[in-house]
Amino acid sequence: MAGVRDKPVAAALPPGPVVQGREFVWTDADFSRVQALIYQRAGINLHDGKHAMVYSRLSRRLRETGYNSFREYLSWLETHDGPEWQEFVNALTTNLTAFFREQHHFEIFATLLKSRPASTPWRVWCNAASTGEEPYSIVMTAFESLGNNASFKLTASDIDSKVLASASQGVYRLENLKGLSHERLQRFFMRGKDSNAGLIRVKPELRKAIDFLSVNLIRDDWPFKEPFDVVFCRNVMIYFDAPTQRKVLERIHRVLKPGGMLFVGHAENFSESRDLFTLRGKTVYERR
Repeated sequence: MAGVRDKPVAAALPPGPVVQGREFVWTDADFSRVQALIYQRAGINLHDGKHAMVYSRLSRRLRETGYNSFREYLSWLETHDGPEWQEFVNALTTNLTAFFREQHHFEIFATLLKSRPASTPWRVWCNAASTGEEPYSIVMTAFESLGNNASFKLTASDIDSKVLASASQGVYRLENLKGLSHERLQRFFMRGKDSNAGLIRVKPELRKAIDFLSVNLIRDDWPFKEPFDVVFCRNVMIYFDAPTQRKVLERIHRVLKPGGMLFVGHAENFSESRDLFTLRGKTVYERR
């Protein structure tokens, strides 16, 4: 495995308070370095209350790579550019999601889809795909509103490569879909049998409507050549500070058509960016 060391070298303890009773030495200095690195790499603004979460998640990376201390691991990370960076980001991203989460957005989206002629082509971007519940909810809404043969294409992206791979598979435990109606389960999913009992998979037509790809929102290298009609950027900006939020909003503005709609999370407010977007509903904005 890339980044695995044969025999880590012992190092003197770094400065800062040490939390006792843990497998690895963990100091305030270590946490500060992690804060700086994840901000630099992913724009995530880790607040000081995340000490325990960061220790728990990154301890796994130390075990995987063979390092005996966070200081050694972080020093190695800072001086190398390879696949371990993706593992580092994956470990620190949060992937809380559910089918049709924040239901009112899908009702507004359905109304928007029906407001144009049925032959209208739609290009939509969901930039926090996580394990796929949100992208598939978007496509289900589109098919219910426009029919399965609609000219509808969704781009679903995430910075976390592992959840993106899971999303592209479209396989879920049936118990996690309790909120979906019987009609939706029948129309859009296939139940597993025998060894796959208890599992459920999205139907191929749903999967074919989605392109999954990795996109880092804070990098100015987005791969899009044509603008989108709608962007779902929900519960992402809460992890960014104000300057990073503004940069990302400016980039979203560039890839949205004039009059295009931006859906954001229930805890997100971009009233300071009125020059870019106009509020059109509860956490729904229109591109100026």
